[in-house]
Amino acid sequence: MKFIVDQQVEDIEMPENLKLNTFLQEFHSSCDQPECSFGFYGFAFGQSPFPVPQLIQNALIKNADKGAYAAVPGIPELRSAISKYNKHYFELDVAPERIYVGPGTKELIFNLLEILHGTVILPTPAWLGYLPQIRFLQKNYHMLPTRANKKISPTDLQKLSLRLQDRQKILILNNPNNPTGLLYDRLELEEIADICREQNIVVISDEIYAQTTFNFSKFVSMGKIYPEGTFVTNGLSKSHAAGGYRLGYVVFPQHASDLKSQFKKILATEYTAVSTPIQHAAVEGFEISKDMDEYFEITRNIHRIMGEYVYNSLLEIEGVKVTKPEATFYLLADFNAFATDLQKVKINTSQKLSESLMVHPYHTAIVGGDSLVLERTDFSARIAYVDYDGAKVYQSYKKQIPKTHSERTEFVKNNAPKMVQGIKMIAKFFEDIRNK
Repeated sequence: MKFIVDQQVEDIEMPENLKLNTFLQEFHSSCDQPECSFGFYGFAFGQSPFPVPQLIQNALIKNADKGAYAAVPGIPELRSAISKYNKHYFELDVAPERIYVGPGTKELIFNLLEILHGTVILPTPAWLGYLPQIRFLQKNYHMLPTRANKKISPTDLQKLSLRLQDRQKILILNNPNNPTGLLYDRLELEEIADICREQNIVVISDEIYAQTTFNFSKFVSMGKIYPEGTFVTNGLSKSHAAGGYRLGYVVFPQHASDLKSQFKKILATEYTAVSTPIQHAAVEGFEISKDMDEYFEITRNIHRIMGEYVYNSLLEIEGVKVTKPEATFYLLADFNAFATDLQKVKINTSQKLSESLMVHPYHTAIVGGDSLVLERTDFSARIAYVDYDGAKVYQSYKKQIPKTHSERTEFVKNNAPKMVQGIKMIAKFFEDIRNK
């Protein structure tokens, strides 16, 4: 029997991260060089390398017997803990009733896009997961290219919004930002919020990297600046290194009771509720404790040290421009200075650049510009600096905190040798390209 797939699904491409993963696996298995056994230098995958905090692991074991369905918006203990967590860390005073729990922020953003009417405004470069969701839901959308500073220009946002006829528009704001590692400060958010109020723009503020902000005192939530029009999403995956737990939450704007009932209907229809044992385990992760404070501080400091090293090392390659990360574990590297040299050797797209870097002897995985919703011919790439053993590095940091620049450099060389070698391979690749 031949099965017929709905055309809407046929039109959806495989998500870029999964497509890349398949490519890497196929390439690695087909390489016949003996030195290929190590795999590849991994700058492509954005996953925190650290262990899930022990208190969350213990809570999961303790609550493994919880087999009953949970309430659709989440168990009361978790919503209460998230409420206190947001007040303590982000100065967001939100009642538990404004918080809904879901199986990861990715799903919750999808659910929000399902129920919210209006054209989506997507700033670029962007996380590779937003556009496939927008297309799958057949939403109208417009790109909002960022300028040289890689941040939203309020003027550009206003101009674009004035061209759109919808009564309501939806802006996806990712802060701190993947792929650039940049952070919006209070003034920048206020200027964006002013335009949103003027133009009736709803904001989905994806703040999954908030706790990774290197100087944490600088983080400001859009939910604080524009509380009446912002949906804030966050979760366990990046701050608590628990992507596999699949638990996120959304904070609804003020005075959105009618919308919450519509949202609840969608969640109940699609997945009933998040795994009950996972929710009970998450309570421990969102409780305010010395253990969690230490975990956040150590992991964000390690991200900062690794980011500093990768940023400085890439800048040493003549012609390369790099965003200086203030959070996350990413930066955006601009290799467009090599465009002419790349085109001479028939590397005409960012996808071809990604594939060429994987070829022997470079074995280096990056996420190219077209995956980041940039032009196919834009030779920019996201560099994720997490290719190391997080458990060992965490203990190494606790044992001896590196304080000076030279100590931090040695820390990276001793604890992340694959990352160090991978940067050297990127430098070698472009040196070889120039010399061809």
